[in-house]
Amino acid sequence: VILPPLLAALRTTAPLIDLGLRQLLPDPGEPRPDRAWRGAFAALDARSIDLAILPVTPDAARFVGKVLYVEEFVIAVRTGHPFLEQPTLDRYWGLGHVVVSAGSDPQGFVDLAAGDARQRRVALTVPNFLMALAAVAGTDLAAAVPRRFAALHAGRFGLSTVPAPLPLPSFALHATLPELAIADRGTAWLFETITAAVATG
Repeated sequence: VILPPLLAALRTTAPLIDLGLRQLLPDPGEPRPDRAWRGAFAALDARSIDLAILPVTPDAARFVGKVLYVEEFVIAVRTGHPFLEQPTLDRYWGLGHVVVSAGSDPQGFVDLAAGDARQRRVALTVPNFLMALAAVAGTDLAAAVPRRFAALHAGRFGLSTVPAPLPLPSFALHATLPELAIADRGTAWLFETITAAVATG
């Protein structure tokens, strides 16, 4: 979601800049969302990465964070799926589901939002949202995915999306870096370039 506007901005402002991306994952088994990204913050402290884009607010004063955008979840199914005709809650629970989980845990945020009132069949767990879309494309499974991400990739996979038939949590994506890194002109420039690109993209 962030790369297309960023790369477009770099083509005109800094075409010789090279970027290296690293996937950041929450700490497995950590139940507290505010502590689940300690590994990412440790990488920032160690300066092994310049900047992190995380779904949490920095919890320490030594970090600077800026909200890039707030994301909500939608339900993705293959185009032509019968669920699209009547995307009700009862029909949603009757589907097979794809859950994105780095550790293959079949319980996700949808289950937490539903509480104990419902149980669903999790037919497949995958480690990222791109694999979830690929799995949904050729099956009758459904996946809850970020709206902007789905809008960017739904066409290539032949997918359609509908609003979630139950309240699901939204989340803000933050560009985060150590406060000391702002003193580095290159890192500060990258931080501002990313935030500006997303705002206009």
